[in-house]
Amino acid sequence: MNADAGGPAQDARLSAAVGEHYRVIRRLGEGGMATVYLAQDLRHDREVAIKVVHQELAMALGPERFLAEIKTTAKLQHPHILPLLDSGSADGQLFYVMPYLHGESLRDRLVREKQLSIDDAVRIAREVADALQHAHSHGIVHRDIKPENILLQEGHAIVADFGIALAVQT
Repeated sequence: MNADAGGPAQDARLSAAVGEHYRVIRRLGEGGMATVYLAQDLRHDREVAIKVVHQELAMALGPERFLAEIKTTAKLQHPHILPLLDSGSADGQLFYVMPYLHGESLRDRLVREKQLSIDDAVRIAREVADALQHAHSHGIVHRDIKPENILLQEGHAIVADFGIALAVQT
């Protein structure tokens, strides 16, 4: 992990930068393009996930381009696409905010169960395909579909990470 990809300094910067609207609770994880935090939306009293784009990617994209692409992603309204609640640039950090889902990723379930039932596999595939078709009908290609980006909540698939996928593809 590089110095800009995470750590206590980034955690403190993020807390200070978004503190008026969100209270950062803890770091949830880190991927190749972003670090994810659990936070409390102070205005709406709900848990959210804040995804902070790694500094190298943020510099390559630039805040104007990132926010313009994120705006396109925010227009995707579909029951199997994780919605975008907010986005911004704070203290040089590009971020976007999504609902925090209590559940697991498809990867976590596959690790735990090793194999899905045919009914579950078909249902998940249908829901993901429906979400991707909706995005494609709006000219958006995900480009990073993998079990880690398919979240399972209450038995249904939710496709995540459209935000960074769209910004990077552009």
